[in-house]
Amino acid sequence: MYEERVIGVDLGGTKVLAGLVARDGTIGRTIEIPTPDGSAEDVLRVVDSVVDDLIADRAVAIGYGVPLNIDRRTGVALRAINLPVHDIHFPDRARARYSLPAGVENDGNAAALAEWRLGAGRGAHDLIMLTLGTGVGGGLVIEDRLYRGWAELGHTVVVAGGAPCQGNCHGHGHLEAVASGQAADRVAAELYGPGAEAPLLVERARAGDETARGALAEIGRLLGIAIGSLANIFDPDVVVVGGGFGAAAADLILEPALAAARCEAIQPADGTLRIVQAELGDEAGLIGAALVGFEALDGVR
Repeated sequence: MYEERVIGVDLGGTKVLAGLVARDGTIGRTIEIPTPDGSAEDVLRVVDSVVDDLIADRAVAIGYGVPLNIDRRTGVALRAINLPVHDIHFPDRARARYSLPAGVENDGNAAALAEWRLGAGRGAHDLIMLTLGTGVGGGLVIEDRLYRGWAELGHTVVVAGGAPCQGNCHGHGHLEAVASGQAADRVAAELYGPGAEAPLLVERARAGDETARGALAEIGRLLGIAIGSLANIFDPDVVVVGGGFGAAAADLILEPALAAARCEAIQPADGTLRIVQAELGDEAGLIGAALVGFEALDGVR
């Protein structure tokens, strides 16, 4: 029997990852292309090209995970912090181009959906997901339902009056400014010179460089401060940390994050709070986008 598969498209600040995904999260053929630095048209051209390539493999729907706020009344993806894309109705574009059901979700929400249904958050009733990548995305599950509002958790203020946020955000001291992959890139360049990036920082830390270990522990501490505040609002069963940088540095940042979070969390979360690494790794966004596609296929969005 033919197994239904949808195309999931995970649009990120540095890459577009798309693939064919089954309902159980099994991933088939994938395509990965760097996200262009140019205009919105350049970005959309790459997004369309990966779908064009995969559509011939008998896909039945398309789901998009995008780093933009979604207007829940209209379905329009409004604006991005780290991309030039704005005011795009991804499902309408896909339906007109491919005549298939299509859905869109914020990328942090999509990753949360994937980890809740198929990953580290299975069985949780309330969950917080943080994706540490180019920026910091996030998503929430509240009382067994994905929260589909504007969960811009990466723009939680961690350091009042701190470092300016990146991209189109005009805030200061946000979690994204201090615990993202770009924040780690900045620390690496400060320590090891221009051109040094987060992978070198992680590599040096694993090799025993105490300066690198301390720098990553500080990133973890700041992450934990944000998590403690979020725990005081949402009282999650579990906090799942993923994303490219989150996965690469998990063994170096999650322990200090938990210590800091428990210092900030009120009882009983100060003793029971759990922070775990995402099980789906860098593919959570892709799988989540595909689950959004299945929801469109099933008529639930």
